[in-house]
Parts: sequence; structure tokens; C-alpha cells
Amino acid sequence: MENETLQLPPLRVGITHGDVNGIGYEVMIKTLGDSRILELFTPIIYGSSKVASYHRKALDISDIHFNIIRSADQAVAGKVNLINITSDEIKIDLGQITDIAGEMAFQALEAATEDLQKGKLDALVTAPINKQNIQRKQFNFPGHTEYLTKKFEAHESLMLMVSHTLRIGVLTGHVALRDVPGNIHKDAIIEKLRVFSQSLERDFGIRKPRIALLGLNPHASDQGVIGKEEQEVIIPALQEAFEEGILAFGPYPADGFFGSSNFQKFDGILAMYHDQGLIPFKTLSFGSGVNFTAGLPFVRTSPAHGTAFDIAGKNQASPDSFREAVYLAIDIARNRKIYDEVSANPLKFSVLEDDSDTDKNILKNLPDDSNSNDL
Repeated sequence: MENETLQLPPLRVGITHGDVNGIGYEVMIKTLGDSRILELFTPIIYGSSKVASYHRKALDISDIHFNIIRSADQAVAGKVNLINITSDEIKIDLGQITDIAGEMAFQALEAATEDLQKGKLDALVTAPINKQNIQRKQFNFPGHTEYLTKKFEAHESLMLMVSHTLRIGVLTGHVALRDVPGNIHKDAIIEKLRVFSQSLERDFGIRKPRIALLGLNPHASDQGVIGKEEQEVIIPALQEAFEEGILAFGPYPADGFFGSSNFQKFDGILAMYHDQGLIPFKTLSFGSGVNFTAGLPFVRTSPAHGTAFDIAGKNQASPDSFREAVYLAIDIARNRKIYDEVSANPLKFSVLEDDSDTDKNILKNLPDDSNSNDL
């Protein structure tokens, strides 16, 4: 039987404009203004042509034009398509938190997610929102991740920060620090590890992914001297996950883990709480980092920065993170289609790697997962 090559159709990627008073339109315009990127996908912005024109003029950028459409079905390849989510006049107050900006951000998100559910989009890239002004009856969430998890009725999701060198998931997400220990349970750890492992395989094309789990307490508790969570919760969760076939190791003390080169020996890292994972991630990858929501039935990415009100409208924002978010959305959407097709018809495709060689090297060169002070 001859090997078959999987042919993929052009991808349609929805883009929500986020907070109109921030740098969302700036990074979109700078990214999509390079016509070469339009060869990779068909962008569909959910926003406002008037706001887009305002930002284009403020930035003094003239080499981008918007193709105004009524529906994602009308999107034209090779053009920057834009769906007006409202016909109302919109007041722009650069760098300010306003109610209308929050309403516009929510309307764009609602419209784009509905098109995702209808199959009109292959992926979604969300520009930054302000978590304060977007709050309302329909959006009572600390961020995109929680909203999308509820919207898509996902069993479990995982906020995953991705760069060229790192993939860091966060167990407790947007939770106040004082509430973190109470949210660390064995079942929760195992569920996140399942989502993480499956995402690394399906979304990133990594066979037999290796995941490092960080400890909660200093020195990963020093065998229970500094806290009990490692001994009573984290280690039992690791053992059960390993029995399921998930290659998870740890718990590692976070400071030494990132201070040494050990983080480079894993395909993914699961941190216990937000800042434990995001501080090293943004230190190492701030300019090109991407926020990806693993575990959703649809692909969603976002730049790993906020609205940056302090530089809004000043033509100082770098588009690098947003551009990487677009690239990652495209890559993951394609990887999923390939993975699902190969999984459904495995005999049609050639084996890419010998399992026996992979198995022999799984445990090689991994750092010691004991709670030593050396890490």
C-alpha cells in the first residue's frame, strides 16, 4: 500500500480585537500588514472598521486595507477580512479603562466563539482584554481561559504558556495566592496532567511527552519538613498518573529547576500556581510568548502580554507575540487535523518513529526527581 500525504485546506483564523483602548489593533495591523503572512491563512477580524481606521491613522500605517464582510463565509483569501460587530459610533480613549471598550471586547468574543462553534473558523486568536471592564452578567470570569472553558463546555482545560523553548502549564490558574493550597488536590493534578499530555501529543506532535511537575513549597518541602503537600498530594498524584502511562516526573523545587538547565530536558512543565510558572516564562520568553488554552475542542491562542495601556497609540508595541500566536494557532490546527486523520486511519500513513528506540531513551538524561536541595 502506498503512503498517502494528508492534504489540508486553507485555514480560517478568527481574531478578536480585544480592548480597543489598548495595543490590540496596533499588533494586529503590524502583523497583518505584512502580506506574506496572508499566504499562510485567511484572517477574519471581529471588530470595527472605524476603530481599525482610527488606529491605522494614529500609527501612520497605510499599507494595510480591510475587506469588510458580513459573515465569515464571505472571507476572501489573501485579504484582511473584518466583520463589524456593531454599527454604533465608538469613542476611543487610548490607555483608559472604559465601559464601551469592555462591551466591544465582549461582543467580539461572543461573535467569534459562535462562529467557531458553527464550524466557520479553524482557530481563534484573541487580542488582550482588560479583565475589569469586560466583567458583566455574561462574562463573570477572571480571563479568556475560564470563559472559553465554560462556553465550550470543556471537561477540563489548561492555561499553557508556549515559546520556542518552553511549554508551561498552570495548575490553579487565575486564583488568589492565599487560595492556592486549598485548590491543589490529587484528582486535579491528574486531570491537568491528562490534558497536558494529550495536548503535547495531539497539538504539538510530540510522541511520549515528558512532563515535569513543580513542587508547591520551598525546596519541594524537603521531604515534608517545609509543608506536607508534596508528600500527601503531589507525589501520590504523580504515581497514579505514571501508572496511567503519563510520563510525569517530580516534584521539582521551582527555583533550582529553572536556575539550572533541567527545564530544557522536558517537553512540558506543570507549575502549581500562576506566578510560579509565568515569572520564569516571561523572563525567558516575554517577547515571543503565546498563551494557548489546551483541552478545548477548538484552537485558541493569544499573545502573552496585556493591553499595555501605557504605550497604546504610541507606535511602540512589538507585534512579535501576536505574530507567534497566529503561527501557533495555525500549527496546532494543522497538527490536530493530521493527528485525528492518522489516528482514524493509521495504516494509510507511514510510521514516523520506531517506538522501541523512543522507549529506550524516555528516562535518559532526566534530572533526579527527588526533593533534593541541588535542584
